[in-house]
Amino acid sequence: MTLRALRPACLLLLALLAALPAQAAIYDMPAEGDDLVGALQHIETREEDTFVKLARRYNVGYRELRLANPEVDPWLPGEGTEVVIPTRYVLPDVPRRGIVINIPEMRVYYFPPEGSEYAGRVVTHPLGIGREGWSTPLGKTTIVRKKADPTWTPPASIRKEHAAQGEELPDVVPAGPDNPLGQHALYLGMPSYLLHGTNKPAGIGLKVSHGCIRLYPEDIASLFSMVEPGTPVNIISEPYKIGREGNTLYIEAHPPDASGDAPVRSFTPWVEAVIGATESRQSSPVDWDRAQKIVETADGIPEPIGVEIRDDE
Repeated sequence: MTLRALRPACLLLLALLAALPAQAAIYDMPAEGDDLVGALQHIETREEDTFVKLARRYNVGYRELRLANPEVDPWLPGEGTEVVIPTRYVLPDVPRRGIVINIPEMRVYYFPPEGSEYAGRVVTHPLGIGREGWSTPLGKTTIVRKKADPTWTPPASIRKEHAAQGEELPDVVPAGPDNPLGQHALYLGMPSYLLHGTNKPAGIGLKVSHGCIRLYPEDIASLFSMVEPGTPVNIISEPYKIGREGNTLYIEAHPPDASGDAPVRSFTPWVEAVIGATESRQSSPVDWDRAQKIVETADGIPEPIGVEIRDDE
């Protein structure tokens, strides 16, 4: 076969690969004393792209893309528009074990145990979380069971809500394409709460659920294969993440209510977070003016706010 004959087939293969959902975002754990993983990506959009498509392709949430690219039309970015893919993260300031869910960030981190084939790495995915009036609860729990092809028994509160909109839900929604739990579910020790897939992946990165935690179908399938019952789960609210890479201090700021629109109403939480991260070091100069601007922008991208002067320098 000639190169000319091969070209259409190669172009078709590339197009099909580009349309596939992203694979799991798995990173090596940072070096001792460091807290950042991943790297920002800079791409140019195609004419048919939207933020919904890009979010799934690059394993980020819709809101993450919108905050990182506030000047770009999320529905019609156009051909050749430069877009930042925010795939760099400060790891949350909690023990790095099991599943950690950061509500303001709308992101899950999984730290596999020793003995796992993924030990020494961190897995992270975007989430859809509970909307106003159906907030996802904070606290520590465990995975109590997991189920492929789950059925869904709508609770009375959700049945009532749908009935008010003229829609009658069945007592049990069977497994299948119409099941809002998708094809995989990880049940939490908190009654009625779980991590699950979805039949509406465009809602990942938004506050859309009745409190449960949604993932892209391919992400929950990957997490489902790694996680076993008994895995600890820590659901936190950490809108301001402080971390180090080498001698550089970073802050990653998210809107504190996870809506993406509410302004920062108090400087106290992020100031306390910075002080808490630096008080154990003798010399950690912080550019407070720069830090404040980053917090006010709250675009979810880690930014440097100081370079630490070590005692041996």
